[in-house]
Amino acid sequence: MSFFKSLFFQIVVAVIIGIGVGIVWPNFGEMLQPLGTGFIKLIKMLIAPLIFVVVVAGIAKAGDLKAVGRIGLKAILWFEIATTVALVLGLVAARWMRPGAGMDINAATLDPNAIAAKTGGAELPHTVDFIMNIIPTSAVDAFAQNALLQVLLLACLFGTALAASEGAVKQNVLTLVDNIMELIFKVIGYIMKLAPIGAFGAIAYTVGAYGASTLASYGMLIIACYVSALVFLVCLGLAAWWITGMNLLQFVRYTRSEIMLAIGTASSEVVMPRMMDKLTRAGCNRAVVGLVVPTGYSFNLDGASIYLSLATVFLAQAVGIELTLMQEITILAVLMLSSKGMAGVPGSAFLALSATAAALNAFPVAVVALLLGADRFMDTMRVFTNLMGNCVATFVVAKWEGMLDTDRMKAVLSGAMSEEELSAEAVATRQDKLEPADHKVASHRLATEESASTVYRTPVINKS
Repeated sequence: MSFFKSLFFQIVVAVIIGIGVGIVWPNFGEMLQPLGTGFIKLIKMLIAPLIFVVVVAGIAKAGDLKAVGRIGLKAILWFEIATTVALVLGLVAARWMRPGAGMDINAATLDPNAIAAKTGGAELPHTVDFIMNIIPTSAVDAFAQNALLQVLLLACLFGTALAASEGAVKQNVLTLVDNIMELIFKVIGYIMKLAPIGAFGAIAYTVGAYGASTLASYGMLIIACYVSALVFLVCLGLAAWWITGMNLLQFVRYTRSEIMLAIGTASSEVVMPRMMDKLTRAGCNRAVVGLVVPTGYSFNLDGASIYLSLATVFLAQAVGIELTLMQEITILAVLMLSSKGMAGVPGSAFLALSATAAALNAFPVAVVALLLGADRFMDTMRVFTNLMGNCVATFVVAKWEGMLDTDRMKAVLSGAMSEEELSAEAVATRQDKLEPADHKVASHRLATEESASTVYRTPVINKS
């Protein structure tokens, strides 16, 4: 009976109903878009403050400032390896499955302004601009714009200053930060009760607006994308098991509610707070989670990388052009750069494809408009692969830094430690803060602080 009350079951039912509404009443389905958009906005409004408090508390409690730099460098190293493998895999899949062969599209018949209409005239930032944009105009502006990398920079500086502080100042600020974090998670818990409604509206709009007929027209491209993603996820799971001992299938089961919500809303950002909470519960250090996850949303887009390299070759095949080896190397080189600055840019996938087409000079940029109808049906692949890529990266970096509680990870992922036990543990931790500071309690708090660098406990948001 508890399964039918779970968030996972509610979201699955909502998605199925949404698909049915989109197919039977497509016009009504399109009208439901505000349900999904509104829910996503509710979650995103809390992401910036959550990242700030998580990173500040993680760095301040870790105390080792050199570790923060090592975490960042190792995360970037893993991101680069993972996205390069994803790009190569997409390229290989396109050559093997040839999804665009036989389409014989005449580029002259395509509207050259279609992509500009989709992207709103935006463009991907150049390397220097991207780096400079990490520095906010003001602290307030970083939060107002929901610029995650800018918020992350502020949090690192604030956390470093707090870690260098001594005495009552540090303790008082840390207590305040912990209390704010607890409140943010409570608010997220309230919002998550609306998750089935948001998933229903988002999927009904997608199916109603784009139609199931697109699946037939671009069937081979969609199949190639999903096959490539499956191969990548198998490789990712093997790497995670070899490096950390993590079972990716168990992790998928552990986060099934969040995964289903991300798929239903076509947004991995909407589950970022819940994923950060579950990663820390699964044994990853709070500082590692706070640094790796938000950074990965900009630098570790594995699903998008697979799609971009595969789609570029698909476009060439669709207009009857066979790419040379040097042109394929050019695709990899351009996408290795352009795929890193995609987060938060409207129509970023089309901008990256347009930049790659311009660099290749093998087919007109207008050909990118071929993907306008099919792009939405690759969202599930991109969202799920991006999400798993960032979660695995967190476990790997935590392991490399010696900040992963492997025993706890296996207990949580295998189900040996239930949600009820995690909830009871969180309640006990909160009660410790309220008890008198006698010798017994002080000893318990000392033990808690020593384990804080390995395990972060927060209140359970909702049963899944």
